[in-house]
Amino acid sequence: MTSHQLERSDRIGPQHKRKQTREWHISARIAGICGLIVLAVTGCGVDSSSGKTMTASVTTASTAPTISTVALPPSSTVPKSSASQAAPPPPSPARQVPAASVPMPNVVCMNLQAAQNKIQEAGVWYSRSTDATGKGRRQVLDANWIVVAQTPNPGVLIGEGDAVLSVVKNGEPNSCR
Repeated sequence: MTSHQLERSDRIGPQHKRKQTREWHISARIAGICGLIVLAVTGCGVDSSSGKTMTASVTTASTAPTISTVALPPSSTVPKSSASQAAPPPPSPARQVPAASVPMPNVVCMNLQAAQNKIQEAGVWYSRSTDATGKGRRQVLDANWIVVAQTPNPGVLIGEGDAVLSVVKNGEPNSCR
């Protein structure tokens, strides 16, 4: 390696990597803000058929996701128009679907993906997982994690979001070995 190459490699060190990471975080924030602006412009406003204001709420990522349902009242007024135009039917109010109530399967010592599949086969589509080490690591590739504990216990009736799976990465010490 020439002295020029060594000199250049010294400049591309931790500071350069930090700068790249910082730039990425700034870009991600800008993209998120632009997305919120687009949502606000296109997703909110006044419903021209009813004259009522509609709103949308945006939830940012957190450790405990929240699911909410908003029901808009049906339109009580029909816009006045010429006889040749037919008025659209009023929108039907949102209906809440009752949460599933199924027995929690035993998923301890399964990989996280297989555990989620088993819970979905039982009829519940939304389950949560958490890092059992307390480090707060996110489970990006579910097949790389092992379920070491579950809440609630097997047999207890659960609905959407009730199942919480405590996991560790494959190869880490756990009670399943």
